[in-house]
Amino acid sequence: MIRLATQRDAPAIARVHVETWRDTYAGIIPDHALLGLDERRETARQRHALGLRRGGAVTLVAELPRHGVIGYAEVGEARNAGLPYDAEIYTLYVLPGFQGQGNGRGLLGSAFARLLHAGRRTAIVWVLAENPARFFYAAMGARQIGVRTERMFGTNLAQEAYGWPDLEQELQSSGRLNRRT
Repeated sequence: MIRLATQRDAPAIARVHVETWRDTYAGIIPDHALLGLDERRETARQRHALGLRRGGAVTLVAELPRHGVIGYAEVGEARNAGLPYDAEIYTLYVLPGFQGQGNGRGLLGSAFARLLHAGRRTAIVWVLAENPARFFYAAMGARQIGVRTERMFGTNLAQEAYGWPDLEQELQSSGRLNRRT
């Protein structure tokens, strides 16, 4: 099931965040950043973010009856005014043991539906260039549309932007996205 997150979900979202970062970014971002992740601090950050919901931003969670929250996505207004996209997928994380089962696809489809409902028509996502998730976005119909280098955690990290120029078409096309809300 995919639904809007509430502040009660903050600890579960924090757990997903910490576990997926440690799994996905090992060897990509410095070890000190991964070792410094703390579920309590992340829970507080998530509670704060869930209370703000600025610019129409929403957080969706994917949960399974016996496992609870296994993934989440944060979406809203595009933050980079230099590219012709009006919405952004800020984050999309699924616990490692639940990847490859359609959970990320379901979160992305639900995110697109929410964005369309909010009047957004296009979307972008920035991903670390070494992150294997970039292949997921390409498989979900996104095209690489930009690159940048950003200083994070004391190092320069290459990023790639992937974009969807027509969210409605993406939801209607080829069944790539399993829309579950």
